[in-house]
Amino acid sequence: MIAHVCNDLGGWGKGFVLAVTRRWPEPEAAYRAWHRDRASNDFGLGAVQFVRVEPYVWVANMIGQRGTRTGSKGVPVRYEAIDTALGRLADKAAELDASVHMPRIGCGLAGGKWSRVEPLVTDRLARRGVPVTVYDHGDTAWNHLGPPRTAWDRAPVSARAHRSSRRSSATSGAARACPRTW
Repeated sequence: MIAHVCNDLGGWGKGFVLAVTRRWPEPEAAYRAWHRDRASNDFGLGAVQFVRVEPYVWVANMIGQRGTRTGSKGVPVRYEAIDTALGRLADKAAELDASVHMPRIGCGLAGGKWSRVEPLVTDRLARRGVPVTVYDHGDTAWNHLGPPRTAWDRAPVSARAHRSSRRSSATSGAARACPRTW
């Protein structure tokens, strides 16, 4: 399962979604229809739309940001919405016996901090036994939406137990050769 954060305005066209759309057009079309019909569905902060793009590959469109720009109310990321969406993602991943792959959700265009998002990923996914791989921008695997070349850690562990100098800062701009797995 490939998970990413979307805004609540129906905008799709910058950041990680460009790589998704290059590979599979279905998630964008589904997201736009979901937004267009929002008066009669669950579209809104914390909601998740699951789009099957291949027999064993799903894309999770998670609504986790209010708007698209930083303004007087701060950055667009909404941590509570990401937390709710991750809970729904964990339920679906468990149902499908799937692993989850994602960029540092909420930390790109949404303006969030990985130090706030990573504990949500750990609590909602990793602690439930859902295998998770987080890719940094610049990773070959991230850019091509393929499997990682290698993984950091294979054992299911708390991310807190593995905070080390091997991991780059979310704001450093440096990309690692390998994704973060737990």
